[in-house]
Amino acid sequence: MTSHQLQLLFADLALILLLARGLGWLLARVGQPPVVGEILAGVLLGPTLFDGAVASTLFPTDVRMPLTGMADVGVALFMFMVGLEIDTASLRGQGRVTAVSAFGSTVVPFLLGTGLAVWLLHEHDSAQPTAFVVFIGLSVSVTAFPVLARILADRGLSATALGGIALAAAAIVDVVAWVALAGVQAAAGGGGHHWRVALIVPYVALMLLAVRPLLGRALLRGGTAVRVTAPATAIVLIGTLMSATATEAMGMHFIFGAFLFGLLIPRQDTAGLRAELLDHTGRITTLLLPVYFVVAGLQVDLSRLRGAELLQLGAILLVAVVGKFGGTFVAARSQGLPTRPAAALGALMNTRGLTELVILGIGLRLKLLDGTLYSLMVVMAVVTTAMTGPVLSRVYAEPVEVGRPAASREPDPARASSV
Repeated sequence: MTSHQLQLLFADLALILLLARGLGWLLARVGQPPVVGEILAGVLLGPTLFDGAVASTLFPTDVRMPLTGMADVGVALFMFMVGLEIDTASLRGQGRVTAVSAFGSTVVPFLLGTGLAVWLLHEHDSAQPTAFVVFIGLSVSVTAFPVLARILADRGLSATALGGIALAAAAIVDVVAWVALAGVQAAAGGGGHHWRVALIVPYVALMLLAVRPLLGRALLRGGTAVRVTAPATAIVLIGTLMSATATEAMGMHFIFGAFLFGLLIPRQDTAGLRAELLDHTGRITTLLLPVYFVVAGLQVDLSRLRGAELLQLGAILLVAVVGKFGGTFVAARSQGLPTRPAAALGALMNTRGLTELVILGIGLRLKLLDGTLYSLMVVMAVVTTAMTGPVLSRVYAEPVEVGRPAASREPDPARASSV
């Protein structure tokens, strides 16, 4: 890079961090997750304002490439943290209400989303209509597990029965969503080398049968978790990046490898270890994720939205909110959960945050989304995340004690991620 390019890169990074942290802090002051402000910072630096003059001046093509590389590293580490935060034990024996709520929170928005996708195909032509329909269904079905965990922690609900149900249901929804998205990626993004995707089966087997025991030996001593030293952190980061490299080489997205490596970290008697790993990794993502918001925001242009696009946005929001909230609420009520806790669960499962942006980025990369539809879906992600807090305050201002599902465990405090 030339001296001028380096100067611009450093200045851009400083501006990104200033705006992201500043808007994140402001939004947090009014009860919003900081991620809402960080996403808005990315959109404001994009082509939406001043006809793209700010974006083209501050972020020319030769500077966007290194920024994109930094953003991808940040997302890989974020996905490792998502996998690390999911307590795999919570996916077993959490009770029928959790399983049914997760089912309703996934299937109802997915079915409504596929219907929406068929309608959107008339305005957004796709060379892969089947993959497009499935992708839209998935994109309105996801829940942002880290944001949900942070909201529960901020409101003192993490250790409640409702918090346990929400965290377990969100974990199930996200695992299902990532697996399904991997299938879409394999079908739509093979690039003529679909045979490579088949390597994911022996790769997962290798990770489970060989890498997981090795991680146990490296991170546990006599059944007790080791302290998170620099070498231990290096082992985890190297493993995450190599796993991301492997899945990218197979024709899958690198996020799947990073997510898988997070799931492989030992869970038994390692709450403190995982909390420290989250803290150490979080310090890196604190610097890199705002870059991802800007890279994503550079592709969001809301300045040219007209009546037809606003109608589509309304339909997307209606399907996303009604499908997620309604599906979760009806499913929870069918299992005897009281009305207000069921409504609170629906509000929590409706949050999407950065998780949605990652999924939308994959859709853009696979050319399943055009620029306009990508912009509309980003707005949906921001709105549904921003509305979680106010809706939760409205329907669950006074917490209601509900029975804890059988074999439930108290949520791990390590789950309180900031993103």
